[in-house]
Amino acid sequence: MISFKKICAGLLFCCALSLSGYAKDSTSTDELVFTEIKPDAVVDSTIKKTDSIAQLTPATAAKADKITTPQKDAQKTLCGIFIAGFVGGLAALLMPCIFPMLPLTVSFFTKGSEKGKAFRRATLYGFFINLIYVVLGLFVTVIFGADALNSLSTNGIFNFFFFLLLVVFAASFLGAFEITLPSSLVNKMDSGSDKGGTAGLFFMAGTLALVSFSCTGPIIGTLLVQAATTGALLGPAIGMFGFSLALAIPFALFALFPSAMNKLPKSGGWLNSVKVVLGFLELAFALKFLSNVDLAYHWEWFDREIFLALWIVIFGMMGIYLLGKLKFAHDSALAFISVPRLFLATVVLAFTIYLIPGMWGAPLSSVSAFLPPQQTQDFDLYTTTLLAGKQSPTGDGPRKYADKFHPPLKLNAYFDYNEGLAAAKKQNKPVLLDFTGHACVNCRKMEANVWPDKEVYKLISNDYVLIQLYVDDKSELEKADVVITQEGKKLNTIAKKWSDLQARKFGSNSQPFYVLLDPKTEESLVSPQGADYDISKYKKFLESGLAAFHK
Repeated sequence: MISFKKICAGLLFCCALSLSGYAKDSTSTDELVFTEIKPDAVVDSTIKKTDSIAQLTPATAAKADKITTPQKDAQKTLCGIFIAGFVGGLAALLMPCIFPMLPLTVSFFTKGSEKGKAFRRATLYGFFINLIYVVLGLFVTVIFGADALNSLSTNGIFNFFFFLLLVVFAASFLGAFEITLPSSLVNKMDSGSDKGGTAGLFFMAGTLALVSFSCTGPIIGTLLVQAATTGALLGPAIGMFGFSLALAIPFALFALFPSAMNKLPKSGGWLNSVKVVLGFLELAFALKFLSNVDLAYHWEWFDREIFLALWIVIFGMMGIYLLGKLKFAHDSALAFISVPRLFLATVVLAFTIYLIPGMWGAPLSSVSAFLPPQQTQDFDLYTTTLLAGKQSPTGDGPRKYADKFHPPLKLNAYFDYNEGLAAAKKQNKPVLLDFTGHACVNCRKMEANVWPDKEVYKLISNDYVLIQLYVDDKSELEKADVVITQEGKKLNTIAKKWSDLQARKFGSNSQPFYVLLDPKTEESLVSPQGADYDISKYKKFLESGLAAFHK
C-alpha cells in the first residue's frame, strides 16, 4: 500500500485538476498586463515599427476594450464542469468503499426516528458532504490562483506530471495498490462522530470522505485536473459541488423512502468491476495529457495513429474484461454474465471497432476533440479524399514557422501575423485569424467537424487568408522576433507573443477565437466568435465577414 505521505505532493497538484474536456479552452494570462497602449509610446529596439503587437491605433484599441469572452461560453464551461462532477459522484457512489455504507448510514438515521426527523438529519448530513468537498475545490483555487491553475494546461512539465499521476490512479483502480490516508486521521474524525447532534453529523460526513478516499481520491483528482485547467475561476468548486451532490442525494432520498433500499442490488464482486472499468478510463484519459506535451514541444512521435492504437487496445481489453475473459487480483469468480454487463461490453467493443478506421484517417467526429490533430496522421486516406479536386493553392514560397506547424486539412495557412497580413493585402482578401492551441480540444473539434464541410472549406480556402496563431507553443523566438512590451515584459516564445496579441488587440484569452479582419485597417469586419459547431451558423459568420469586406 502507498501511504498518503508519499503522494501528498502529487495529490495537492492533482487537486488542481477531469472528466469534461468539452469545456472552453483558454490560455494563461499571467504574463500579460492589460494597459492602454499609446500610439506615441516608446518600444524596444527589437520591435519593428510595423509590428502590430507593438502598436495599436486608438480606434482599434477602443474596439478591443469591447471584445470580451462571451458569458455564454463561460456558462457552458461551468455547466460542463458541474455535469462532469455529478457523473463522477455517481461513479463514486458505486465504489466498494461507499456503496456498502449506504444502507448502514441510512439505517442510522431512520432507526427510532419518525420519517420527518430522519429526512432532516440525512439532509444535514448531505449538506455537510457538499460543504467539505466544495471547500476543497475553493481551497485549490485560493492556494494556486486562477491564472496559475490555468497555465498548467499548457505547461509541458505539468502535463507530463498529470499523465503520470493518472497512470498511478489507473493502477490503483486496477488493483496494483490502494491509496490510503493515515489511520490516525480517520480514527480521530470517526471519534468526533460520537458527539451526536449537528457536530456529530459533520464528523460523520468527514469520516465518509476520509474512509472512501482510496476509491474517491482518483476520481476527485481527475475531476479537479480538468476543472482547474479550463480557466474558470470557480471551476474546481463547481466540480466538487456536482460530485458531492451526487453523493449526498441518495442518503436524503433513502432516508425519506427507506423501503426503496430493498430494491438496491446486493454488494458483491460487481463493485470491484466498477473500479476496474474506471481504471481503464483513467488510463485512456491520461494519454490526452501526454499528447499535449508531444504537440507543445514538437516531439512528433506520439501521433494520431499511436494514440488510437493505444485507445483501441485499452477499450478492447475493457470489453474483454466485462465479458469475464480477463481477471484482476481482487476480482471475484464470475459464474455468469449479467444482462447489464453484457450490454456494457457490447457498447465498449462497438466503440473499439468504431475507432479502428481512424488508423487510416477516418475523422471519428464523436471523439475528435480528444485525439491529436488530423495533420499528425502519417497515413491519411480521409483528407486525400476530402480534398480531391479542391486542393488549396500551394502558396507563395516558404512560410515562417512552417517547419513547426501543419495546417488542418492541408489548408494554405500562415503562422505569423504580419506575414499573413502582407499576403492578404497582396491577394486583396480578408483574413481569418484563428487563435488556436495544441491542447485546445474545441479547436480540434472545429477542425474535424465544421471545417471539412464543403461550403465552409471552400470559403476558408478560396475567399480568406488563414492565419493560425498558436498560443501555447513553447518554441523560442529568434532574436529579431522577440518583443518587449510597454511594461517591460519579454515575449520570447511563440505562445507569449500570440497570446499577448490576442489579449491586447482583441480583449480575449479563449481558444478557439476566430477574428475576420480587414488586412488594410486591421479592424474586425464582424464580431469575433469562439467555437460554434453549427455548420450553418459558422458558414453565415464567414459569409458576413466576406460581405463586409467587399461592401
